Amino acid sequence: MKKFLFKIAPYFAVVLIVFAVLGSYADGNTDDDYMHFAVEKPQNIILGDSRGAQGIVPSVLKEKLAVPFDNFSLNIVYSPYGQIYLKALKRKLNPATKNGIFILTVNPWNLSLNHIVKKKEDFPEEKSPLKNMYFYDMSPNYEYLLRNYTKSWFKIYTDREEAGRSNTFLHKDGWMEVDVNMNKDSVAARTALKTKEYRDMMENYNLSDERLKALNDIINYLKDKGTVYLVRIPTSKNITEIENEKFSVFNDVMKEISQKHHLKYYNFAGQYNEFQYTDGNHMYRDSGKNLSARIGDSIRSDRKN
Repeated sequence: MKKFLFKIAPYFAVVLIVFAVLGSYADGNTDDDYMHFAVEKPQNIILGDSRGAQGIVPSVLKEKLAVPFDNFSLNIVYSPYGQIYLKALKRKLNPATKNGIFILTVNPWNLSLNHIVKKKEDFPEEKSPLKNMYFYDMSPNYEYLLRNYTKSWFKIYTDREEAGRSNTFLHKDGWMEVDVNMNKDSVAARTALKTKEYRDMMENYNLSDERLKALNDIINYLKDKGTVYLVRIPTSKNITEIENEKFSVFNDVMKEISQKHHLKYYNFAGQYNEFQYTDGNHMYRDSGKNLSARIGDSIRSDRKN
C-alpha cells in the first residue's frame, strides 16, 4: 500500500498544481458571484439583490463621497434579506469599520417569501454560496471554486477577462455590468417576459415577517459601525404598477423602519420614467450610473447636514 501511494503521489501533485494554476485565473468572468469572495473586506457596502447589483455603481459613489464602496448585492435567490445574508455580511465587512456608509437597497421581493415555504431549510438562500462560504477576502479563493464553481476549471482559464469580458461581468467592486442588445424591440420583448414573470409571482408572494426582522437586525448591526441608508431602486412603469398593486403598504413599512432607526429612506420608485432598463426590472448601465450619482448626492447632502 505504501509503495502504491508513493507511486501515485507525483500524479496527485501534478493534478493539484494544474488546478492551482487554473484557479489563479478566476476573475469577474468566472461566474456572477466569485468576485464577491475575492477582494479585500470593505468598510462601505451596498446590499440587495440583482437590482442593486446592476443598478448601483460603486465607482460613481466613490467620486461623489470620496470613499471606496463594495457592492455586495447578489440576486433575489442568493441574497434576499435573511439571517444567512446577515451572517455573510458579518464575515464580509471589515471588522475595523467605524464610520462606514451602508446602502441597503429594498424592494417588495427581497423582503417577501413564497407562501408555500414553511420551513427554514426551504428558504431559497439555503442554496446560496453565502450559506457555505467562510472566506470572503481570498484571491484566488479556492474555497469558493471548490464549493460553488460547477463548470470545468479549464473554463476559468479559457473564459478569463483577458480573453474578453463576458456579457455579465462582475467588477472587483461588486458592480455587475450587463451588456445586452438595447434595441427597442429586444428591450420590449425582455420587458414583456419579465412583466409576466412578476405578474405570475403576485399570487404566491407576501411580505415576510422573517425578512423584515432580518432587515432590522442588519440595520442594528450596521448602525453602530456607521450610517445606514435605505434605497428603493426604480423599475419600469409596468413592474412598478404591479408592485404598487400587490404591495400597497410597502413604502409605509419602509418609512416606519427608517423612522424607528432614525435613518433616511430614499425612494426613487416614482422616477421610473427617467431611466432605461434592460428588461423592465434591471437598470441599464448608463442609468445605473445616473441613479448612483443621485444617491451619492443625497448622501453627501445628508452628511453635510
